Amino acid sequence: MSYSEALLEGLAPDGGLAVPAEMPQVDAATLERWRALSYAELATEVLGLFATDIPRDDLAGMTVRAYAVFPRPVVPVRRLDADISLVGLSEGPTLAFKDMAMQFLGQVLEYTLERAGSVMNVLGATSGDTGSAAEHALRGKERVAVFMLSPQGRMSAFQRAQMYSIDDANVHNIAVEGVFDDCQNLVKELAGDLDFKHAHHLGAVNSINLARITAQVVYYFWGWLRATDETGAQPVSFAVPTGNFGNILSGLYARLMGLPVHRLVLATNENNVLDEFFRTGMYRPRGAADTHATSSPSMDISKASNLERFIFELVGRDASRVVAAWDALADGGEADFSGEQARFGEEFGFVSATSTHADRLATIRAVHEATGEIIDPHTADGVAIARQHLDDGVPMLVLETAKPQKFAETIQEALGVDLDLPEDQRAMMDAPQHVTELADDAAELRTFIERHALR
Repeated sequence: MSYSEALLEGLAPDGGLAVPAEMPQVDAATLERWRALSYAELATEVLGLFATDIPRDDLAGMTVRAYAVFPRPVVPVRRLDADISLVGLSEGPTLAFKDMAMQFLGQVLEYTLERAGSVMNVLGATSGDTGSAAEHALRGKERVAVFMLSPQGRMSAFQRAQMYSIDDANVHNIAVEGVFDDCQNLVKELAGDLDFKHAHHLGAVNSINLARITAQVVYYFWGWLRATDETGAQPVSFAVPTGNFGNILSGLYARLMGLPVHRLVLATNENNVLDEFFRTGMYRPRGAADTHATSSPSMDISKASNLERFIFELVGRDASRVVAAWDALADGGEADFSGEQARFGEEFGFVSATSTHADRLATIRAVHEATGEIIDPHTADGVAIARQHLDDGVPMLVLETAKPQKFAETIQEALGVDLDLPEDQRAMMDAPQHVTELADDAAELRTFIERHALR
């Protein structure tokens, strides 16, 4: 498929995920040419390596419009201490890193649908931040309707308000009885029904969509360029809080493209399926009953969609081995890559660890006492794990995932302060909420989409 075709298809027709046929390569001279670029200009350069079917001038216009809604700099990099800097990815309209890719997706989806003379009904699942970022990027667009599934009672009050207060006619919030993984399974079930998918023009903006991954690759290059000088290919490590593996997968893609990344430090919360995998090589997804509700709720995920893309690279791009592993998982089994576990770090740079509620609170307090800065609980997971994997002479960049206002209850517990909300956010919290509650049932969801889909 072309980039535009993969964008519109979302989940691949065989039920798997789209990947680049060949990973673009970037050399040291190119990196140095990119050093003085603005964020939108850098995005054009990086995305242009993937989106080869989109004219460069059109792509440049989309990146300018996408990042015009951010303050300057679009992504600030600020030092926490002598060892760690934060990559500020939450300056966008929904105060979370998902805006970085989603604002671009809003532009490129509209552009591609207009060229095709088509419409799309976006079916997505969110554990908190993807949903609001998608809805704010796509609200009011004539050719797109959004059907966003979220787990009932599993998001913060701020996250719910950001999504459910939207009353645009093309946005449909659906609260599913279950956890995020149940929502994600529903999305995959309907996307895997090709007759239904094509009849109702279903698409995806979750990180199963390759365009989301490629747009996130940009800020790894941006962070490296801010953390290094012009003396050569200096390695940098990135610590990434993650649940669905999409954010850190973009870092892997940057590394495979030639960016000098030393370590990709994976931070999980108590739902630590990914940490177990990277420590042991055994991938054991958990069911809803074993998925904990934590104080970093956007990572309350026990079945990481994007791990499939890493496994594809791990096994030498042998798709049959990926299929065999995922067939073993289909009936509640496990996938055994313990024989390859040593390569996770040696070849791909991965290390991992688990952060707990106590770790989050302690890290939020420590950062605040040392710097006066307040970080959100997911970023605190990243900082806590980053400190375990520092290497002399290697800058450590922690990807900030959200503003602390989105998780006021945890901040109050950690610091004993109530965060002041600006007037527009207070109004959002008090606004009427628009949401439909459904059972964890594919037939009910099909009926709802049939009733409300664009045609």
